[in-house]
Amino acid sequence: MIPPLLLLMGSGLLAATALLVPSLSDLLLLALPCALASGLLLLRAWRAGEGRKQIVVDGSNVMYWKDGAPDIRAVRDVVDHLRVQGYHPRVIFDANAGYLLIGRYQHDRALSSQLDLPVAQVTVVPKGTPADPLILQTARATRGQVVSRDQFRDWAEAHPEVTRPGHLIKGGYRKGHLWLSLPQEAAPRA
Repeated sequence: MIPPLLLLMGSGLLAATALLVPSLSDLLLLALPCALASGLLLLRAWRAGEGRKQIVVDGSNVMYWKDGAPDIRAVRDVVDHLRVQGYHPRVIFDANAGYLLIGRYQHDRALSSQLDLPVAQVTVVPKGTPADPLILQTARATRGQVVSRDQFRDWAEAHPEVTRPGHLIKGGYRKGHLWLSLPQEAAPRA
């Protein structure tokens, strides 16, 4: 949502300058369409997350939940379940996720299509970069929770919210059925 907002502010500033400085009035031909387009993009981005609780899925952790082996279907099950519960999920993977899943690198777009999510909601971090800080930063920026079995102990000093009850949503499969420790639902009994 930040890029359309910045474009709207920049094109608005350009339009205001063109209105105040008569010799720059030709800039209106550029500024007004840019302001309109960025306004529409901002509205679209706002509506995509409107009324939905934000949540970040640790894709590289969740993909092991089904049978202990990497499986994109586990991540897809979690994403689908979260959407039904009214959440706006964002999924973040380590760079090696594609190699673990299919033996070759997979970028954001490839994984987003497998999860039936817009590419803007799926991130594969660059090689050599840990996903954990981005997961926690994204959750903080969106005021969302994190779906993962990871305790994020290495990051607790910089992100003390991980120690707050309910911030980390645990989950897994019991008797073939997905469960998540979301506040509004109880996990099925084993």
